[in-house]
Amino acid sequence: MGKVKIKKKSTLIDMTAMSDVTVLLLTFFMLTSTFLQKEPTIVYTPSSVSEEKVPMNNLVTVLVSSADKSGKLEDPAIAEGKLFISFTGDADSTLSSEKIRGMMLDEALAVYNEQHKNNPISLNARQKQEFRTSNMIGVPFTELPAVLSMSITERDKFMGDMTNPRVGIPIDGNKDRNGRLNDFQVWLQAIYNVAQRINTEQTEGLTPEERANVANLYTALMRKGQGIAVKADKDTPFTTVQMVFDNLQTMKLNKFSLMTALKSENEPTN
Repeated sequence: MGKVKIKKKSTLIDMTAMSDVTVLLLTFFMLTSTFLQKEPTIVYTPSSVSEEKVPMNNLVTVLVSSADKSGKLEDPAIAEGKLFISFTGDADSTLSSEKIRGMMLDEALAVYNEQHKNNPISLNARQKQEFRTSNMIGVPFTELPAVLSMSITERDKFMGDMTNPRVGIPIDGNKDRNGRLNDFQVWLQAIYNVAQRINTEQTEGLTPEERANVANLYTALMRKGQGIAVKADKDTPFTTVQMVFDNLQTMKLNKFSLMTALKSENEPTN
């Protein structure tokens, strides 16, 4: 009797459909994900038990670096933590991040130049566009023209040098809102003015949905304390963080959040 031959079946699996699904999933996640913006310095926030999340949109972030440990900065005012600031709008509304940054910059320059009429700061169109596309800035106003004229690589390297006395927004203990403001207070005054203007002027000609987005931005900045977040390093001296808080309150921005990391179960409580 002859041997029965078993028909061989191909073990090749058609992966075309799987590849299509994979590409579609990757595309979906890339388009819907929110990427973390680059910051000039790494900040390790202190721990807390609060689980309230800081919003990703319609947010002003004040970044405070840790104290300088290199010994190169002799001035205690800049050695105990440097300040940076960033503005984030809403990608799905008329007030995008670029538009918000442009409004903040124009208002801040107006406030600064009003107080420094003998040495006003002027930025050209290219420099203003560089600011609108930058995530975070942390230099005195007098340094803005030079810093915004740098390439992105040069600017990142410049602001990433925490030992450079020209890096960091100047701040002091001034409590006179109607007097000469420090650079940090100029930015805060700009935030206050822009928020008020958004609430009164920016609603003309908008759809009801767009008007609601504008109202949400104003409410976040001025009413709920969700529009301004202070992100300080756990090793930043408390006196520096307290000064930031005092400056916010001096400029009538009394509601703000402090970014923290969620405390682990085994972490001791101070």
